[in-house]
Amino acid sequence: MNLRLLVWKELRERPAALVTSGLAVLLGVAALVAIRHVVSASETEVGRQMESLGANVLILPKEATLQNYYAADMQRHTLPESHVSRVLIEGLPGVERLSPKFSTTVQVGERDVTLTGILPQSEFQASAAWQSVSLFSNKHVGCKKAASSGHVATDTSPDALVTDRSIAELNENEIVVGAEVAEATGIAAGDALTILGEEFRTLGVLPRTGTVDDSRIFAHLHTVQRLTGAGEVVSVIEVLGCCEDAAGQLVPQLSALLPDAKVVTISHVVQAQVGVNRLMGNMSLFVTAILVVVGGSSVAGTIAANVRDRRREVGTLMALGASPGYVAGMFLLKAFWVGLGAGIVGAVLGLVAAVGWGPQWAATAVEPLPGPTIAAVGVAVVVSLAAAYFPARRAAKIDPCLCFQEI
Repeated sequence: MNLRLLVWKELRERPAALVTSGLAVLLGVAALVAIRHVVSASETEVGRQMESLGANVLILPKEATLQNYYAADMQRHTLPESHVSRVLIEGLPGVERLSPKFSTTVQVGERDVTLTGILPQSEFQASAAWQSVSLFSNKHVGCKKAASSGHVATDTSPDALVTDRSIAELNENEIVVGAEVAEATGIAAGDALTILGEEFRTLGVLPRTGTVDDSRIFAHLHTVQRLTGAGEVVSVIEVLGCCEDAAGQLVPQLSALLPDAKVVTISHVVQAQVGVNRLMGNMSLFVTAILVVVGGSSVAGTIAANVRDRRREVGTLMALGASPGYVAGMFLLKAFWVGLGAGIVGAVLGLVAAVGWGPQWAATAVEPLPGPTIAAVGVAVVVSLAAAYFPARRAAKIDPCLCFQEI
Protein backbone atom coordinates (compact mmCIF):
# COMPACT_ATOMS: atom_id res chain seq x y z
CA MET A 1 0.00 0.00 0.00
CA ASN A 2 1.19 3.51 -0.75
CA LEU A 3 2.74 5.02 2.38
CA ARG A 4 1.13 8.43 1.98
CA LEU A 5 -2.32 6.96 1.42
CA LEU A 6 -1.93 4.78 4.50
CA VAL A 7 -0.98 7.76 6.68
CA TRP A 8 -3.77 9.97 5.29
CA LYS A 9 -6.32 7.22 5.90
CA GLU A 10 -5.32 6.93 9.54
CA LEU A 11 -5.35 10.71 10.02
CA ARG A 12 -8.86 10.91 8.61
CA GLU A 13 -10.07 8.04 10.78
CA ARG A 14 -8.41 9.34 13.96
CA PRO A 15 -8.64 13.15 13.85
CA ALA A 16 -8.66 13.42 17.65
CA ALA A 17 -5.08 12.19 17.78
CA LEU A 18 -4.07 14.78 15.20
CA VAL A 19 -5.68 17.62 17.15
CA THR A 20 -4.28 16.45 20.49
CA SER A 21 -0.72 16.05 19.27
CA GLY A 22 -0.72 19.27 17.24
CA LEU A 23 -2.43 21.61 19.71
CA ALA A 24 0.69 22.42 21.71
CA VAL A 25 2.68 22.95 18.51
CA LEU A 26 -0.07 25.15 17.06
CA LEU A 27 -0.24 27.40 20.13
CA GLY A 28 3.53 27.67 20.33
CA VAL A 29 3.85 28.67 16.68
CA ALA A 30 0.99 31.20 17.00
CA ALA A 31 2.65 32.86 19.99
CA LEU A 32 6.06 32.83 18.33
CA VAL A 33 4.79 34.40 15.08
CA ALA A 34 2.74 37.06 16.88
CA ILE A 35 5.61 38.08 19.18
CA ARG A 36 8.18 38.25 16.39
CA HIS A 37 5.90 40.39 14.22
CA VAL A 38 5.09 42.81 17.04
CA VAL A 39 8.75 43.09 18.09
CA SER A 40 9.86 43.72 14.51
CA ALA A 41 7.18 46.38 13.98
CA SER A 42 8.02 48.08 17.28
CA GLU A 43 11.75 48.11 16.53
CA THR A 44 11.08 49.60 13.10
CA GLU A 45 8.85 52.30 14.57
CA VAL A 46 11.38 53.21 17.28
CA GLY A 47 14.10 53.44 14.66
CA ARG A 48 11.88 55.60 12.44
CA GLN A 49 11.07 57.97 15.27
CA MET A 50 14.70 58.29 16.34
CA GLU A 51 15.78 58.91 12.74
CA SER A 52 13.08 61.49 12.07
CA LEU A 53 13.43 63.29 15.40
CA GLY A 54 17.23 63.40 15.42
CA ALA A 55 19.10 64.13 18.66
CA ASN A 56 16.10 65.74 20.30
CA VAL A 57 16.28 66.74 23.95
CA LEU A 58 13.37 67.17 26.33
CA ILE A 59 13.41 69.59 29.26
CA LEU A 60 10.76 68.36 31.70
CA PRO A 61 9.69 69.32 35.23
CA LYS A 62 11.82 67.63 37.85
CA GLU A 63 8.83 65.69 39.18
CA ALA A 64 7.74 64.45 35.75
CA THR A 65 7.86 60.75 35.00
CA LEU A 66 9.53 59.62 31.79
CA GLN A 67 6.82 58.52 29.36
CA ASN A 68 6.41 58.09 25.63
CA TYR A 69 8.07 60.92 23.71
CA TYR A 70 4.87 62.12 22.11
CA ALA A 71 3.03 62.19 25.46
CA ALA A 72 5.89 63.56 27.56
CA ASP A 73 4.13 66.90 27.95
CA MET A 74 0.99 65.38 29.49
CA GLN A 75 2.13 66.03 33.05
CA ARG A 76 0.45 67.92 35.88
CA HIS A 77 3.78 69.56 36.68
CA THR A 78 5.06 72.62 34.81
CA LEU A 79 8.18 74.69 34.17
CA PRO A 80 8.52 78.49 34.08
CA GLU A 81 8.42 79.79 30.52
CA SER A 82 11.44 81.88 31.42
CA HIS A 83 13.56 78.73 31.05
CA VAL A 84 13.25 79.22 27.29
CA SER A 85 14.99 82.59 27.54
CA ARG A 86 17.70 81.14 29.78
CA VAL A 87 18.53 78.48 27.20
CA LEU A 88 18.50 80.97 24.34
CA ILE A 89 20.61 83.61 26.07
CA GLU A 90 23.16 81.01 27.21
CA GLY A 91 23.87 80.27 23.52
CA LEU A 92 24.78 76.61 24.02
CA PRO A 93 26.42 75.04 20.95
CA GLY A 94 24.23 72.44 19.26
CA VAL A 95 20.85 74.07 20.00
CA GLU A 96 19.18 74.32 16.59
CA ARG A 97 15.61 75.04 17.64
CA LEU A 98 13.43 75.35 20.75
CA SER A 99 9.76 74.43 20.99
CA PRO A 100 8.05 75.05 24.35
CA LYS A 101 4.66 73.38 24.80
CA PHE A 102 1.87 73.48 27.35
CA SER A 103 -0.89 70.84 27.28
CA THR A 104 -4.27 70.60 28.95
CA THR A 105 -7.47 68.62 28.42
CA VAL A 106 -10.53 70.37 26.97
CA GLN A 107 -13.90 69.20 25.72
CA VAL A 108 -14.79 69.57 22.07
CA GLY A 109 -18.37 68.49 21.52
CA GLU A 110 -18.63 65.27 23.49
CA ARG A 111 -14.95 64.37 23.21
CA ASP A 112 -12.08 65.02 25.59
CA VAL A 113 -9.24 66.43 23.50
CA THR A 114 -5.70 67.44 24.41
CA LEU A 115 -5.14 71.14 23.69
CA THR A 116 -1.44 71.82 23.25
CA GLY A 117 -0.11 75.36 23.24
CA ILE A 118 2.97 75.87 21.07
CA LEU A 119 5.13 78.92 20.48
CA PRO A 120 5.63 79.52 16.73
CA GLN A 121 9.17 80.17 15.57
CA SER A 122 8.17 83.65 14.36
CA GLU A 123 7.78 84.65 18.03
CA PHE A 124 11.45 83.88 18.62
CA GLN A 125 12.44 85.94 15.59
CA ALA A 126 10.27 88.90 16.67
CA SER A 127 11.55 89.14 20.25
CA ALA A 128 14.13 91.91 20.58
CA ALA A 129 15.68 90.19 23.60
CA TRP A 130 16.54 87.14 21.48
CA GLN A 131 17.84 88.81 18.34
CA SER A 132 21.48 88.57 19.36
CA VAL A 133 21.54 84.96 20.49
CA SER A 134 23.42 82.35 18.49
CA LEU A 135 20.25 80.45 17.63
CA PHE A 136 19.53 82.98 14.87
CA SER A 137 23.08 83.65 13.74
CA ASN A 138 23.17 80.74 11.25
CA LYS A 139 26.52 79.56 12.59
CA HIS A 140 25.46 75.94 13.03
CA VAL A 141 27.23 74.45 10.04
CA GLY A 142 28.26 71.21 11.70
CA CYS A 143 24.84 69.62 11.75
CA LYS A 144 25.00 66.92 9.08
CA LYS A 145 21.42 65.81 9.62
CA ALA A 146 20.04 69.32 9.18
CA ALA A 147 22.11 69.79 6.05
CA SER A 148 20.93 66.53 4.49
CA SER A 149 17.31 66.42 5.63
CA GLY A 150 16.14 69.30 3.49
CA HIS A 151 13.92 70.68 6.25
CA VAL A 152 13.32 74.41 6.02
CA ALA A 153 13.16 76.19 9.34
CA THR A 154 10.78 78.79 7.95
CA ASP A 155 8.21 76.24 6.73
CA THR A 156 4.86 77.93 7.33
CA SER A 157 2.65 74.89 6.62
CA PRO A 158 0.96 73.09 9.53
CA ASP A 159 2.69 69.86 8.42
CA ALA A 160 5.89 71.27 9.92
CA LEU A 161 4.53 70.11 13.27
CA VAL A 162 4.89 66.54 12.03
CA THR A 163 8.37 66.84 10.55
CA ASP A 164 10.01 69.48 12.77
CA ARG A 165 7.82 69.39 15.92
CA SER A 166 7.40 73.16 15.47
CA ILE A 167 5.69 75.64 13.19
CA ALA A 168 6.89 78.97 11.87
CA GLU A 169 3.63 80.97 11.86
CA LEU A 170 0.56 80.57 14.09
CA ASN A 171 -1.67 83.49 15.08
CA GLU A 172 -3.28 83.64 18.50
CA ASN A 173 -6.72 82.89 17.04
CA GLU A 174 -5.60 79.94 14.88
CA ILE A 175 -5.42 76.22 15.58
CA VAL A 176 -3.99 73.13 13.90
CA VAL A 177 -6.10 70.00 14.28
CA GLY A 178 -4.93 66.38 14.51
CA ALA A 179 -6.28 63.76 12.10
CA GLU A 180 -8.48 61.90 14.62
CA VAL A 181 -10.05 65.09 15.94
CA ALA A 182 -10.77 66.26 12.39
CA GLU A 183 -12.41 62.94 11.51
CA ALA A 184 -14.54 62.93 14.68
CA THR A 185 -15.71 66.54 14.40
CA GLY A 186 -15.76 66.90 10.61
CA ILE A 187 -13.66 70.04 10.84
CA ALA A 188 -11.54 71.13 7.89
CA ALA A 189 -9.05 73.88 7.11
CA GLY A 190 -10.71 77.29 7.31
CA ASP A 191 -13.53 76.16 9.61
CA ALA A 192 -14.26 77.85 12.93
CA LEU A 193 -14.15 75.97 16.24
CA THR A 194 -15.01 77.22 19.72
CA ILE A 195 -12.68 76.12 22.53
CA LEU A 196 -12.97 77.31 26.13
CA GLY A 197 -15.46 79.95 25.04
CA GLU A 198 -13.23 81.44 22.34
CA GLU A 199 -13.55 81.02 18.58
CA PHE A 200 -10.58 79.82 16.53
CA ARG A 201 -9.94 79.46 12.82
CA THR A 202 -8.53 76.13 11.67
CA LEU A 203 -5.23 76.78 9.93
CA GLY A 204 -4.88 73.17 8.79
CA VAL A 205 -5.38 69.48 9.54
CA LEU A 206 -2.31 67.33 10.22
CA PRO A 207 -1.81 64.08 8.30
CA ARG A 208 -2.24 60.92 10.33
CA THR A 209 0.96 60.10 12.21
CA GLY A 210 -0.07 57.12 14.33
CA THR A 211 0.92 59.04 17.50
CA VAL A 212 -0.99 60.93 20.18
CA ASP A 213 -0.70 64.04 18.00
CA ASP A 214 -3.61 62.65 15.97
CA SER A 215 -5.93 63.32 18.91
CA ARG A 216 -4.63 66.83 19.68
CA ILE A 217 -5.45 70.41 18.82
CA PHE A 218 -2.52 72.83 18.63
CA ALA A 219 -2.97 76.53 19.44
CA HIS A 220 -0.74 79.46 20.31
CA LEU A 221 1.03 78.92 23.63
CA HIS A 222 0.08 82.30 25.11
CA THR A 223 -3.56 81.82 24.13
CA VAL A 224 -3.73 78.46 25.91
CA GLN A 225 -2.03 79.92 28.96
CA ARG A 226 -4.53 82.77 29.05
CA LEU A 227 -7.65 80.64 28.55
CA THR A 228 -6.63 78.11 31.21
CA GLY A 229 -5.31 80.71 33.66
CA ALA A 230 -2.12 78.67 34.04
CA GLY A 231 0.20 81.66 33.81
CA GLU A 232 3.57 81.78 32.06
CA VAL A 233 4.38 78.09 32.38
CA VAL A 234 5.08 75.22 29.99
CA SER A 235 4.79 71.45 30.27
CA VAL A 236 7.91 70.66 28.24
CA ILE A 237 10.59 72.39 26.21
CA GLU A 238 11.68 70.42 23.17
CA VAL A 239 15.22 71.18 22.06
CA LEU A 240 16.38 70.16 18.62
CA GLY A 241 20.08 69.78 19.16
CA CYS A 242 21.20 67.93 16.07
CA CYS A 243 24.83 69.00 15.72
CA GLU A 244 26.71 65.72 16.00
CA ASP A 245 29.83 67.28 17.52
CA ALA A 246 27.86 69.08 20.27
CA ALA A 247 25.04 66.66 21.13
CA GLY A 248 27.20 64.74 23.59
CA GLN A 249 27.74 67.76 25.87
CA LEU A 250 24.33 69.34 25.39
CA VAL A 251 22.49 67.34 28.06
CA PRO A 252 24.97 67.96 30.92
CA GLN A 253 25.18 71.65 29.95
CA LEU A 254 21.41 72.02 30.00
CA SER A 255 21.22 70.13 33.30
CA ALA A 256 23.74 72.50 34.85
CA LEU A 257 21.89 75.52 33.45
CA LEU A 258 18.46 74.31 34.67
CA PRO A 259 19.03 72.38 37.92
CA ASP A 260 15.30 72.43 38.73
CA ALA A 261 14.43 70.56 35.51
CA LYS A 262 14.89 67.04 34.18
CA VAL A 263 16.84 66.91 30.91
CA VAL A 264 16.64 63.75 28.81
CA THR A 265 17.50 62.86 25.23
CA ILE A 266 15.28 61.03 22.80
CA SER A 267 17.49 57.95 23.30
CA HIS A 268 16.55 58.03 26.99
CA VAL A 269 12.89 58.40 26.12
CA VAL A 270 12.85 55.38 23.81
CA GLN A 271 15.07 53.33 26.13
CA ALA A 272 12.01 51.95 27.90
CA GLN A 273 10.51 50.83 24.59
CA VAL A 274 13.81 49.32 23.51
CA GLY A 275 13.87 47.42 26.80
CA VAL A 276 10.37 46.14 26.15
CA ASN A 277 11.42 45.07 22.65
CA ARG A 278 14.41 43.23 24.09
CA LEU A 279 12.19 41.57 26.67
CA MET A 280 9.73 40.48 23.99
CA GLY A 281 12.61 39.25 21.85
CA ASN A 282 13.82 37.12 24.74
CA MET A 283 10.25 36.02 25.28
CA SER A 284 10.17 34.71 21.72
CA LEU A 285 13.19 32.55 22.56
CA PHE A 286 11.36 31.34 25.65
CA VAL A 287 8.29 30.52 23.55
CA THR A 288 10.54 28.64 21.11
CA ALA A 289 11.92 26.59 24.00
CA ILE A 290 8.38 25.84 25.18
CA LEU A 291 7.44 24.87 21.63
CA VAL A 292 10.37 22.45 21.51
CA VAL A 293 9.77 20.93 24.95
CA VAL A 294 5.98 20.94 25.26
CA GLY A 295 5.17 20.52 21.57
CA GLY A 296 7.85 17.89 21.13
CA SER A 297 6.69 16.00 24.20
CA SER A 298 3.10 16.08 22.97
CA VAL A 299 4.00 14.73 19.54
CA ALA A 300 6.38 12.15 21.01
CA GLY A 301 3.74 10.95 23.47
CA THR A 302 1.08 10.72 20.77
CA ILE A 303 3.34 8.82 18.35
CA ALA A 304 4.55 6.49 21.13
CA ALA A 305 0.95 5.74 22.12
CA ASN A 306 0.11 5.16 18.47
CA VAL A 307 2.96 2.67 18.19
CA ARG A 308 1.71 0.75 21.23
CA ASP A 309 -1.88 0.71 19.98
CA ARG A 310 -0.88 -0.52 16.54
CA ARG A 311 1.68 -3.14 17.47
CA ARG A 312 -0.32 -5.94 15.88
CA GLU A 313 -0.97 -3.92 12.73
CA VAL A 314 2.72 -3.08 12.48
CA GLY A 315 3.60 -6.73 13.01
CA THR A 316 1.20 -7.72 10.26
CA LEU A 317 2.72 -5.23 7.84
CA MET A 318 6.23 -6.49 8.61
CA ALA A 319 5.08 -10.12 8.24
CA LEU A 320 3.73 -9.19 4.80
CA GLY A 321 7.13 -7.85 3.81
CA ALA A 322 7.20 -4.24 4.97
CA SER A 323 10.75 -3.13 5.75
CA PRO A 324 11.76 -1.44 9.04
CA GLY A 325 12.38 1.74 7.06
CA TYR A 326 8.82 1.61 5.68
CA VAL A 327 7.37 1.25 9.19
CA ALA A 328 9.53 4.04 10.60
CA GLY A 329 8.65 6.24 7.63
CA MET A 330 4.94 5.71 8.30
CA PHE A 331 5.18 7.26 11.76
CA LEU A 332 7.63 9.96 10.69
CA LEU A 333 5.35 10.98 7.83
CA LYS A 334 2.45 11.22 10.25
CA ALA A 335 4.55 13.46 12.52
CA PHE A 336 5.53 15.55 9.50
CA TRP A 337 1.90 16.21 8.55
CA VAL A 338 1.01 16.96 12.15
CA GLY A 339 3.86 19.47 12.44
CA LEU A 340 3.16 21.05 9.06
CA GLY A 341 -0.58 21.35 9.67
CA ALA A 342 -0.20 22.70 13.20
CA GLY A 343 2.57 25.06 12.06
CA ILE A 344 0.55 26.53 9.19
CA VAL A 345 -2.61 26.99 11.27
CA GLY A 346 -0.61 28.44 14.17
CA ALA A 347 1.28 30.80 11.85
CA VAL A 348 -1.98 32.07 10.36
CA LEU A 349 -3.49 32.62 13.82
CA GLY A 350 -0.35 34.37 15.05
CA LEU A 351 -0.24 36.55 11.94
CA VAL A 352 -3.90 37.52 12.31
CA ALA A 353 -3.38 38.35 16.00
CA ALA A 354 -0.28 40.45 15.26
CA VAL A 355 -1.84 42.40 12.40
CA GLY A 356 -5.19 42.80 14.18
CA TRP A 357 -4.00 43.63 17.68
CA GLY A 358 -0.46 44.80 16.97
CA PRO A 359 -1.44 48.50 16.82
CA GLN A 360 -2.74 48.20 20.40
CA TRP A 361 0.33 46.27 21.58
CA ALA A 362 3.07 48.18 19.77
CA ALA A 363 1.27 51.46 18.91
CA THR A 364 2.16 50.95 15.26
CA ALA A 365 0.87 49.05 12.26
CA VAL A 366 2.19 45.50 11.86
CA GLU A 367 3.01 44.22 8.39
CA PRO A 368 3.21 40.47 7.56
CA LEU A 369 6.78 39.16 7.49
CA PRO A 370 7.32 36.02 5.37
CA GLY A 371 10.69 35.18 6.95
CA PRO A 372 9.67 34.69 10.62
CA THR A 373 6.41 33.03 9.55
CA ILE A 374 8.09 30.42 7.36
CA ALA A 375 10.79 29.88 9.99
CA ALA A 376 8.16 29.20 12.68
CA VAL A 377 6.46 26.62 10.46
CA GLY A 378 9.84 25.04 9.78
CA VAL A 379 10.55 24.84 13.52
CA ALA A 380 7.21 23.10 14.05
CA VAL A 381 8.01 20.49 11.39
CA VAL A 382 11.53 19.87 12.71
CA VAL A 383 10.29 19.57 16.30
CA SER A 384 7.58 17.08 15.27
CA LEU A 385 10.00 14.92 13.26
CA ALA A 386 12.61 14.98 16.03
CA ALA A 387 9.98 14.04 18.62
CA ALA A 388 8.72 11.13 16.51
CA TYR A 389 12.16 9.76 15.69
CA PHE A 390 12.65 7.46 18.67
CA PRO A 391 9.06 6.08 18.74
CA ALA A 392 9.41 5.42 14.99
CA ARG A 393 12.68 3.56 15.55
CA ARG A 394 11.01 1.50 18.27
CA ALA A 395 8.21 0.61 15.87
CA ALA A 396 10.73 -0.46 13.22
CA LYS A 397 12.28 -2.94 15.69
CA ILE A 398 9.01 -4.70 16.54
CA ASP A 399 9.21 -8.49 16.19
CA PRO A 400 6.17 -9.75 14.21
CA CYS A 401 6.21 -13.11 16.01
CA LEU A 402 5.92 -11.46 19.41
CA CYS A 403 3.11 -9.22 18.19
CA PHE A 404 0.97 -12.23 17.16
CA GLN A 405 1.44 -13.81 20.58
CA GLU A 406 -0.15 -10.79 22.27
CA ILE A 407 -3.85 -11.00 23.03
